[in-house]
Amino acid sequence: MTSRTPAAPEPAVALREILAFDDSGTLRLLLAPAGEDVAVRGVAVGDEGPAQPLDGCLVLVVGEPASSAAAAGPVREAARHGASGVVLRDVEGADAAPEVLAAAEGAGIALLTRAEWADWTDTAALLRSALACARAGRDEGAAATTAGGAESLAALAAAIADYTGGSITIEDTRFRVLAHSATGPEADGLRRSTILGGRVPEWRVAELRRSGLLRALWTSRDVIHRAADADGPERLVIAVRSGPEVLGSIWVAADGRSLSPRAAEALRRAAEVAAPHMVRHRLRESGAARRSELALRGLLHGEGDARTHAWSLGLSPDAACAVVVAERDSGAPPSGDRTLDVLALQAVSYRPSVRVLRDGDRLLVLLPVGAGQERDALGLARELATLALSLPGGAPVRAGAGPVAPTALQARSSCEEAVLIVRVLRERAARDGEADGARYADAAGVGPSLDVVRVLDAVRPVWESGSGPVHDLVRADLATGGELVRSLAAYLDASGDVTRAAARLVVHPNTLRYRLRRARERFGVDLDDPDTTLLITLAVRLTG
Repeated sequence: MTSRTPAAPEPAVALREILAFDDSGTLRLLLAPAGEDVAVRGVAVGDEGPAQPLDGCLVLVVGEPASSAAAAGPVREAARHGASGVVLRDVEGADAAPEVLAAAEGAGIALLTRAEWADWTDTAALLRSALACARAGRDEGAAATTAGGAESLAALAAAIADYTGGSITIEDTRFRVLAHSATGPEADGLRRSTILGGRVPEWRVAELRRSGLLRALWTSRDVIHRAADADGPERLVIAVRSGPEVLGSIWVAADGRSLSPRAAEALRRAAEVAAPHMVRHRLRESGAARRSELALRGLLHGEGDARTHAWSLGLSPDAACAVVVAERDSGAPPSGDRTLDVLALQAVSYRPSVRVLRDGDRLLVLLPVGAGQERDALGLARELATLALSLPGGAPVRAGAGPVAPTALQARSSCEEAVLIVRVLRERAARDGEADGARYADAAGVGPSLDVVRVLDAVRPVWESGSGPVHDLVRADLATGGELVRSLAAYLDASGDVTRAAARLVVHPNTLRYRLRRARERFGVDLDDPDTTLLITLAVRLTG
C-alpha cells in the first residue's frame, strides 16, 4: 500500500459530511461498523508499493471489484495500516462478495463502492473536494460557503459581492452561469442578458476571444483586470482551478460603484474556496458527460447507431456539421497535453453547440454548421493552430478542417478527411525538411495530395504482398541505408533531369548516372518504362 505523505496532519472530517457532499451518486456506503461519524483525514490509493501508514485515510482499491472475494485481502490490509474506510469498484447488477463484507465488518472499517460509470480520477477528486469543503466551512469568515448544493455557490457569490463591492457571476468553462449575486438597477445590459440567458452571450465570448482575454484567463493563475470602457464597467476575473485543471471563472463587475481596494485579494481567496464546489458541480454532470463522450466517439468513428448518438448529443440527425482535427507534432514535449486542454477550451467557446473529444494526441471537434457558416471549420482550424504556437511552452499542432457533412449521420466522413489533411500536412513538412510548414488547411489547401494519400493507402496491401525487380531493389537498398531509393526519388521528382536531381542530392551528375545505371544492371529495372517508373514512384512514397 502507498499513501499520501502530508507535511502535517489535516483536521478530521466525518464520513457523513463526505457522503452529504456527494450529490452525484458516485459513492455508496455498504456498511460502517464504527458509524458514519468515523473520522476521515485524507485519501490514499492502494497499489503494490511498500506499506505506509494510512491513519484516517479512505483508501481507493483500484484492483478487484466489490463483487470479488479477492477484494477482502486489500480491505484487511488497509485496516491493518490504520485506514478509516475503503472504496471498491461497483459492478452493476452484482452484490458485494460476502467475504468482502465480512472482512470490513471484522476489521471495523467503513466499506464504500464507486459507481461503475465513474472513474477513479473523479472519485479521488470528489473525496478531496469534500474534505476541502468541510474544512473551509470551519475556517473563520468562511461561514457563507458551508451551505450545500447549489446554495453554496450562490452564497459564495453573495459573499464575494460584499467583499469586493461588485456584482458577481460564477461561470463554468462553457460560460454557463452557475451562480450570481443580486442584480441591482445599475447593472449593465451585458450582465442582465447573461443572467437571464443562463450563459454569456455568444457575441461576448467571441469578443473576449478576439481580444486575447480568454487566452490570458485560461493560462494565468492571477486576477485579470479589464478597465471600464464604452461597452461596460470595470471588471476583474480569475480562473478557478483544481491543481492544473481549469474549472471555471469568477467575474466581478463594478456596476454603478467603485470596487473595493482589496477586491483582487478577495477574489483570489474566493477562487480557492470555490474550487471544491465547482468540482462537485462538474462531478454532478460527469455521468451525462461520459455518456456524451461515448456518443461523440461513436458518431465520429462510426461505432453504434449514428442517429442515437446524435440525439444523445442534443443534435438533430439531419443537421449539417464539419469536423476539425488538431494533432500535436510527434516528439512534442510533455506540455503537449496541456496545449490540447487549452485548445479544447478554446474550441468549446467557439460556439455553444460545439462538441470536443480528446483522442490520444488528437483533438476532435464536431462543429454544427448553419447557412453561411461553411468556412467556419477552416477558421477554427486556423485559430487552434495559431493559439498552440502562441502558448508559453506550448506544443505545436497541425489542424485539418473536414468538409461539411450534409447530416450529422455522416460526421464520420468529415472526421476521416480531417485526419487525412493533418497527415498530408505532417508528411509534406517531413518530405520538404520544413519543421514548421503549413499548420492548418482544408481539402482545397492540400490539393491533390489528399487523393494521393487515399491512393497510397489503397495500394499499400498490394505493394506489401508483391514481388519483382522493383520490390527487390527497394528492399535490398533500404536494408543498407536507402541511398539508391533516395537517388531514384530525386530523379523522378526532377522529371528525369539528371543535373537538377544531382543538385538536390548534392552529388556530381556522374555519380547519379552511375547509381541509375547500377539500378538497371543489378536489378533489371528499366527507368524508361512508364509502368516501372510509376511503380517506383509508388514504392518510394510508400516506404517514406
